[in-house]
Order: sequence, then C-alpha cells, then structure tokens
Amino acid sequence: MSQYWSFLVNRLTPYVPGEQPKLPKLVKLNTNENPYPPSPHVVAAIADELADGGQLLRLYPDPNADRLKEAIAARYAGFGITAQQVFVGNGSDEVLAHVFMALLKHERPILFPDITYSFYPVYCGLHDVAWETVPLDEHFQIRIDDYARPNGGIIFPNPNAPTGCRLPLEAIERLLMAHGQSVVVVDEAYVDFGGEAGDECGAEGGNESGNHSAIALVNRHPNLLVVHTLSKSRSLAGLRVGYAVGDSDLIEALERVKNSFNSYPLDRLAIAGAVAAMADEEHFETTRQAIIKSREALRSALLALAFEVLPSAANFIFVRHPQRDAGDLAAALRSRGIIVRHFRLPRIDQHLRITIGTDEQCALLVEALREILA
Repeated sequence: MSQYWSFLVNRLTPYVPGEQPKLPKLVKLNTNENPYPPSPHVVAAIADELADGGQLLRLYPDPNADRLKEAIAARYAGFGITAQQVFVGNGSDEVLAHVFMALLKHERPILFPDITYSFYPVYCGLHDVAWETVPLDEHFQIRIDDYARPNGGIIFPNPNAPTGCRLPLEAIERLLMAHGQSVVVVDEAYVDFGGEAGDECGAEGGNESGNHSAIALVNRHPNLLVVHTLSKSRSLAGLRVGYAVGDSDLIEALERVKNSFNSYPLDRLAIAGAVAAMADEEHFETTRQAIIKSREALRSALLALAFEVLPSAANFIFVRHPQRDAGDLAAALRSRGIIVRHFRLPRIDQHLRITIGTDEQCALLVEALREILA
C-alpha cells in the first residue's frame, strides 16, 4: 500500500489468473488452454503481415477491425448476424470489462451465480457495480427461477466455469423473456466444446452441430449479449482476441466505452490471425472433436478411480475424490510435474478443475493419480 494509491486501488481485490509456471517437462492442465496449435492459416496470415521487413507494423491497425467483424458475422450469417452486431476486443476479458461499464452499471445490483468466473466481482469492484450472487443448486446447476428479483442485469458463463455445467438454450430464452428490461450477458468461452445433447449439467459426449450458441437468440431478444473468445477452441490464448454479438444498440454502447479507453485494442497481427482462424472451420472442427473425445475418455478413467466427475460441456472437467483432500491431491500432482487448478472457495474447495490436454497428457495424469491413490 502506498500514499500515492487512489482510493479505488486501495479497495480493489484483483483477479488471480491461473499459474503460468516455467518448469521443464510440465503437464499444464490448469488454465484451459487448447493443447493443439492453431490453424496453419493463422501462422501464414501473421507471416504475411510481417512481409517486407514488417513495413506494416509502422502503421496503426484498423481501429474498428472491420475485417474481423465481417469474418465473425459471416460465421453466424445463418442466424442473421451482421457486422454491425459484432464488437471485438483484446481478449474476452477486455470485452467483459467494457460490458460491465457500458451495460451493467445501473442503480440495481447485477446478478450472477455464486460459483462462477471469479473475474465478475473484480469488474464490479473496478467499475463500482453493485452485485448479488445467486446460489447454484446442489448439482451445481443454474435455476432460472432463482433470478426472479429486481436487478440491473444478469451475467453467467455457459457452460459455467469452473463447473462445466451447461444451461440449455430454452432455459436462457425463458430468462431473457422474464427479464426484458435487463441486459442478459451469456459468456460463452467454452460453448464450442458442448451442445444441446446430454443432461442440463453438461453434455455426455459430443454433439453433431458443434455450436449451440445463444447467438441464435440474438435477433429475437434485444437485451441479449453473447461474449466469445478465440483463446479456447481456436487455440489463440496468446493472441488475445475476444468478441461480443448482440443488438446494434448494445454494440454501440460498447464502442462508445472502447473509444473512450483505447481506440486500438487489437493489433495488426491479432486481426490477421483471428480472421484466418474464423475461416478455417475444418481445423476448428478437428481439434474440437479431439478435445471432446479426450474429455469423455478422461472422465471414464477418473470415474474408475472413484472420483466424482461432473458431466462437462467445456474443455475441462470438475472433479472430487470422496476420500482425498483436493489440496493434497493438487500438491501431489505438482510434485510429479502436473499442474491442475484448485479453488480454495466455499462449496468447491474439495474439487479440482482439470483442463483437457492431449491423450498423452491425460494418460500421464491418470497414471499419476493411480499412484497417489494407491
């Protein structure tokens, strides 16, 4: 603490990101990164931007990133989405930060689950947004009826994090209809790894269409904003690109905040790489399906080791062992060079969140757990 800090800084409790240790031969299953590289077209597009000795780097990028907005709109053209309904930012975290300022700062408190993305209360503290948490049920599911109270907006991930549980689209639509005077933000960082098939707390196995996004509801509900990231299913966590899709009035509010903060959130390389990633549907589908297949295989293996495993619609699973302390398990794995995420929070302090790695990484995890449990 310093005498030079502002009152705001003094009262902030910052978000703590997943650890990024620099250890040799590390099996890193703690930050939900994609275990596979991005599309080769991404690498080629970035190389093109660096041609002629990087001459283009002396010029500012397009402040509106119109080419990327058009590429995103093209992917959702079947839902009638246009480029005017797309907002882009420096990762979905920046997009969400603008959402809290532009759309969720009202007189009434906003609502989000008690177990959810831990950045939400941080944004509330940063932007002075009043908030209340709504408990998940005993199965870690969101109950729509529990949100029937006055609010200044509603936000939740779908699938939820860190549980991996999914809320079906029909439930989201009921929520939108019940709260027509409030903005409802659906944070779909993990939506590409699940779908409508399966029970309400995740999908058992894959799904044929691959993307049951709430973007399908945008043109029916002007109070809906859907946020995505290219960090997970597009393997671009290192490039920092996120976007939101919603009614043009919601997008205009985000643009006003963005242009009052940073007119150039995406650099030339990020725009070029993101456009290429959005266009390569074949690579996206191949890696997505590989992760879904590995997830279900890992789930079966952990069930065989007596773990309780929530069905997941994300690129991670949420597990606990009824006879072993989660913190002890995480420490034992770490001593073997395997990192998973342990949240020391109420209701979930005996759970571990495990990112889906390659089949080889998952096999190393299972073997290590077998040794620890024995």
